[in-house]
Amino acid sequence: MAYIRLSNIIEEQMKRPSPIRQIMKMAERKNIIEMGLNPDDVISFGGGWVNHEVPELMREKYIEIAKDPLRFHASGAYSPTPGELGLREQLALFEQDVFGVKEIGPENIIVGQSSTQLTHDLFVSLANPGEDVVLLDPTYANYGGQIDFALTDTKIIHNPTGVNPVVPAAEIVHLNVFDPVEWKYLPDEDKVMEDLENIIKLYDPKIIIIPSPDNPTSQIMPHRLVRNIMEMCENKGVFVMMDFAYKTQYFSEKPPEYFSWSPNEYPHMIAMHSNSKWARGLGRRLGWIEAHPRVVAAMERVQQCSILCPDTLHQMAIKEYLQEAIPSGELKKYLNDVRSRYKATADITLKAIDEHLGMRRLVPQGGLYTVMDAGMDADKFMLEVLKNTGVLFIPGGGFGQSIKNGVRISYGPLINDHDKIKEGMERVGEFVKGVQKD
Repeated sequence: MAYIRLSNIIEEQMKRPSPIRQIMKMAERKNIIEMGLNPDDVISFGGGWVNHEVPELMREKYIEIAKDPLRFHASGAYSPTPGELGLREQLALFEQDVFGVKEIGPENIIVGQSSTQLTHDLFVSLANPGEDVVLLDPTYANYGGQIDFALTDTKIIHNPTGVNPVVPAAEIVHLNVFDPVEWKYLPDEDKVMEDLENIIKLYDPKIIIIPSPDNPTSQIMPHRLVRNIMEMCENKGVFVMMDFAYKTQYFSEKPPEYFSWSPNEYPHMIAMHSNSKWARGLGRRLGWIEAHPRVVAAMERVQQCSILCPDTLHQMAIKEYLQEAIPSGELKKYLNDVRSRYKATADITLKAIDEHLGMRRLVPQGGLYTVMDAGMDADKFMLEVLKNTGVLFIPGGGFGQSIKNGVRISYGPLINDHDKIKEGMERVGEFVKGVQKD
């Protein structure tokens, strides 16, 4: 049989696929049946997706476009590479209306196929192959693979055998923000700043990524710390990518002050946005970046070679929705209603954990998750729980070593089924108590 030689980077990446995808693969119907479980009885806390309804007005905009032959025909045309001007104008108004972002306009915005694609293209735009990136520990599990794909040094001596290819990649430097002993996020902010200063001196990184609210912890980094990080990075020429996928899902009375920052105030700040979470557009792929015009221009050049242009139909529908929903106040009402529903679901999840398990957990400050201390290797804990209860958690190790004894619990998919949250925790609680008795 002929040997199929792939690129060195993909040979390496195929050996270490996404840990979350591996877990979700194991939870597929076929594997669940092989474990002797009924797939219909499985309760999953693994999914990182929202499950609220899209705004009805936005759904109506899709219907209107589809019903009109001329407009539907227009939706099949190429859009400008950075996205339709009208949508970029509305997204700037979105930020001004909801978060009070000042000094932002369409020149600061580029629309893409998704935040995943935009993140990859952003790495290509900002950093050279082999330059270093700072990630928090813990943090979103997909960043590592994206950095490897985008920033691996391609100047590699050809290896004709295809065996054990050497792939010089960017160094991923981890900044610890979690104490597993205290089970606490940011126990010492001064230590975080000291560690970051040392990292910048030793590694001269090009980018630091800060999700807020965070995945997997659902914590929101406080304003004073983000301000200090931003000032340090501006002085050192380090880009700060704020991953705002869950920005609209903060649980406090008001969002932190830095949610209102403009990239014109902080030229080294890039704000990454996803259409997936706020309006449940998970499968209607679209995202956007807010950045200094020079970064937007760089992204446009990269995007010409990656996706060419974002989806025109989605741009038309979202633009027309925002044109009505912003001045009428419908947008703010929708976001407030959705946020209150996720806050209520988070509270129910915590109450169920406390009642049935009594394990340490974080109180979500936004987003879709909490992280619970399993008190043991989480891979083993997750597998035993799944086999014996039909309840699926995500092990924390894929997000960082600081939570390798923890599991991520997602309440997002169960926003409309609180009884399943209670039943899932009750099942796990009974199993854990049974093991402890033995």
